Amino acid sequence: MKKEGIILGIDPGTRIMGYGIIRVQGNHTEPVGMGVIRMTSIADPYRRMSHILEKMYELLDTYRPDYMAIEAPFYSKNVQSMLKLGRAQGVAIAAALSRNVPVCEYAPRKVKMAVTGRGAASKEQVAVLVKKILNIQEEGVPQDATDALAVALCHAHRPDLPENSAQGSTASSKAGSSWEAFVSKNPDRVKDLR
Repeated sequence: MKKEGIILGIDPGTRIMGYGIIRVQGNHTEPVGMGVIRMTSIADPYRRMSHILEKMYELLDTYRPDYMAIEAPFYSKNVQSMLKLGRAQGVAIAAALSRNVPVCEYAPRKVKMAVTGRGAASKEQVAVLVKKILNIQEEGVPQDATDALAVALCHAHRPDLPENSAQGSTASSKAGSSWEAFVSKNPDRVKDLR
């Protein structure tokens, strides 16, 4: 059974942050909104955090999500990049919690697994399947927005995880770990992609 309600997915970043909002009702899932928050013109890293906070409040107040799902920072050899990304993620999480929106964090591999059935799928494969699952016809959707929609879809299809727990990112999936297992369990989601 899927989680029901409005889910805000966030793909955190310090230069571009993607967001995607979906509504889940029974077996029906539809996109409600998506886009990116651009901060490339803001030189001061602290002003970028302030901008993220303001935009997060706008999203939370406009869409009034029941849940927020956010992608966990991936491990990198560049410690400074990880710290900056962690700050951006922390600001987004704090904004949601201040509005009493439960938050769950997902590792990038878990998000890819939930959408494509493969934890090593490319960003392009994720984008194609997200558009197919949500029936998005529009061209030129930013990849950061489809990544955020993927995070929201991951949360919608993971009812085994706690609703208000950042520890959710480390829970292991009981779903099949191969593309073949995913296709056999979800033929309607990939029928036109074979």
